Amino acid sequence: MLGLLRKVVGDPAQKQLKKNEKVVDQVEALASEMKNLSDDQLKDKTAEFQTKLTDGASIDDIVVPALAVVREAAGRVLNEYPYRVQLLGALALHQGNIAEMKTGEGKTLVGTVACYVQALHGKGVHIVTVNNYLASRDLQNYGRIFEFLGLTVGLNENGLSKEDKQKAYAADVTYSTNNELGFDYLRDNMVLYKEQMVQRPLHFALVDEVDSILVDEARTPLIISGSVERKTKLYGQANTFVRVLKIEDDYTYDEKTKTVQLTDEGVNKAERAFNIDNLYDQKHVQLNHHINQSLKAHVAMLRDADYVVDDGEVVIVDQFTGRLMKGRRYSDGLHQALEAKEGLEVQRESITLASITFQNYFRMYNKLSGMTGTAKTEEEEFRNIYGMDVMVIPTNREIAREDRSDLIYKSIEAKFNAVVTEIAGLHKEGRPVLVGTVNVETSELVSKMLTKKRIPHHVLNAKNHEREAEIIENAGQQGSVTIATNMAGRGTDIKLGQGVKDLGGLHVLGTERHESRRIDNQLRGRAGRQGDVGSSQFYLSMEDELMRRFGSDNMKAMMERLGMEEDQPIESKLVSRAVETAQKRVEGNNYDARKQVLQFDDVMREQREIIYTQRMEVLESDNLRSIVENMMKGTVEHVIKTHTPDSLVQEEWDLNAIVTYMNGQLLSEGAITENEIKGKDQEEIIELIVGKVLTAYNEKEAEVSSEQMREFEKVIMLRTVDRKWMNHIDQMDQLRQGIHLRAYGQNDPLREYRFEGFNMFEAMIAEIEEEVSMYVMKAQVQQNLQRQEVAEGKAVQPSANAEAQKAEKKKPIRKGETIGRNDPCVCGSGKKYKNCCGANG
Repeated sequence: MLGLLRKVVGDPAQKQLKKNEKVVDQVEALASEMKNLSDDQLKDKTAEFQTKLTDGASIDDIVVPALAVVREAAGRVLNEYPYRVQLLGALALHQGNIAEMKTGEGKTLVGTVACYVQALHGKGVHIVTVNNYLASRDLQNYGRIFEFLGLTVGLNENGLSKEDKQKAYAADVTYSTNNELGFDYLRDNMVLYKEQMVQRPLHFALVDEVDSILVDEARTPLIISGSVERKTKLYGQANTFVRVLKIEDDYTYDEKTKTVQLTDEGVNKAERAFNIDNLYDQKHVQLNHHINQSLKAHVAMLRDADYVVDDGEVVIVDQFTGRLMKGRRYSDGLHQALEAKEGLEVQRESITLASITFQNYFRMYNKLSGMTGTAKTEEEEFRNIYGMDVMVIPTNREIAREDRSDLIYKSIEAKFNAVVTEIAGLHKEGRPVLVGTVNVETSELVSKMLTKKRIPHHVLNAKNHEREAEIIENAGQQGSVTIATNMAGRGTDIKLGQGVKDLGGLHVLGTERHESRRIDNQLRGRAGRQGDVGSSQFYLSMEDELMRRFGSDNMKAMMERLGMEEDQPIESKLVSRAVETAQKRVEGNNYDARKQVLQFDDVMREQREIIYTQRMEVLESDNLRSIVENMMKGTVEHVIKTHTPDSLVQEEWDLNAIVTYMNGQLLSEGAITENEIKGKDQEEIIELIVGKVLTAYNEKEAEVSSEQMREFEKVIMLRTVDRKWMNHIDQMDQLRQGIHLRAYGQNDPLREYRFEGFNMFEAMIAEIEEEVSMYVMKAQVQQNLQRQEVAEGKAVQPSANAEAQKAEKKKPIRKGETIGRNDPCVCGSGKKYKNCCGANG
């Protein structure tokens, strides 16, 4: 439908590109004028632009001279004058779109040019990369352009102190990874003092490798978790049981959906093994869950493909990049099931304190842009979810790479034999070869076969990523053979060694089609940079996962009928088209899955924004009295309306329950009697009790200083909101895990989740109001109040390390009395600290 519409009205992105051509003409027309300026005069232009913006000019009013200035600065600092196509890319980014630029076209310089213009606002620009190495490298090389023009730059890394992070974010331009930005946002909304926050309001972000961050990682939420005490013995028992089960007899496995489930015989075996009557009884929900997760760990999760065992730990392998995701754990007990499967120590499960998806984090920026070599295939997703068009920027020089048709073999064995034979031939000629594999297992298989043939080579996969930069740097040298998983040195160029162009350039050999066309295009794009010669070709077999999942049986039968030999490939456009159709289908399924994740996460996003906004008001406010008063009024109204419903006559109202609650929770014993409210209507009862509560509130404040009372209210409110919100996240997570079952009752799971989530949120707000009101009125105001975290959180992320965790745990030291575990609790409950707030903190 989208394609048909474009044929009628034209592609809006390409129309905008044509308009931008005229803007580039204007920029280039100023080149000689800028060349005549001294360094100081060029630098002064920055202050001139900033003054114009302060005086009311829009950023578009100054974009032409600003681009001309930064173009000249790039030439002076790096001796790299942006090409015309690079200025086109910078304009696409400036307009909040995605610039699709091929490998080797100088995307980093394009991003720098665009970010200079946006940084003139003074509100902060974030340049987002996929790892710390790239962020640090780009700052050192291209950050000098910003500094030359009088702007400040900062590097936001994992493990920095709060002060260093604040300094990095205060800079005009901040380089950071996507993970660190997201976690800083979550941590900022958990701080106890406003001074502990590090980020400014989110203004502009430029996302490098935008498809990797906003598409591939879109379904993986960033989570700050705290550990909870739960028995881990059951994982071992479930693992022992699952090991004896047989496929088809005891369980079934759907390869397309990766779903594993017990058959009736499997259920009977489980009931006998665990000595229970009914596995699906409510009291055995936990056991059932453990068995299912253990089944999934054994059947659907493959070692060296989905995860590796490294130094006694189960480490997830990113399915899109092939990188090890140290520190990240599968949720819902799957990681523990894998630990039991591999005979490792089973770690404790954790509770989520805060979480957000990249989709919802990056949509909070006022303006978002991105660049990559491959985005057009996901254009619909970028437009619908992020509001960004994909602009395909022409290459500076025409692409000279030869993309050959796929070769399809009958069996995997025949395919790999052909692959090794082809590599051996090219190696003999001296041509460098980059071999692309979809997982660690395949890369090691090809490596073994090459070793047998005595062909020297390098392997770049999740087990050997430390030497990534060095391996990629040498991948274009004569005779070089490099085997790489999908990570294939994203963000770095493979430069051709001396004499390689004469041999035909780099040859990229794909051993399997990925389920996403984008990943295949990225692999092809490693060859033929900046007009270099090169070639690419994919080797497939009818037994490959993609072919197997989407009906290669007919094609295989046809090959057998034609009497084709094992080692005889077919080179058919029909098959290539069928493969591409299968890829489009998978991409569509993945998009639908990401869209559904976003729809569900949007429910949490709305709630998160309300809580974080109100929490910020608490942190920023010097006086919470009016908020506390409203909470008290709300609590009084809720209790009274509950016990005096319109459906009952006055004689049937439960006045005793009202009196009992008010005297027990908000007032002192005997402060109100049943006779005082008897005969009054609902509004009169509310007015009377609210009056008594406010009088008691004033009396309490008179006993201490107003300053003490205000801090006391803030301590209670922050602690109550944080604890209730943490529990609410956990409850929403549990609701979400089971909500899909509503579909069996002909109910829309998303609508049900939204409806129930809203009711749970409303109930949480009422609980917060009630608890804050009760503690403010009943707890004793203590000297030397200290705000306390409800739980010690840890960011669960790929780049988590010990230093980062140490930095996470550091808190500002505030003078005050140390509370002993057996001392009376500061909240005034009368309990010992260890049995009250100390038990939760």
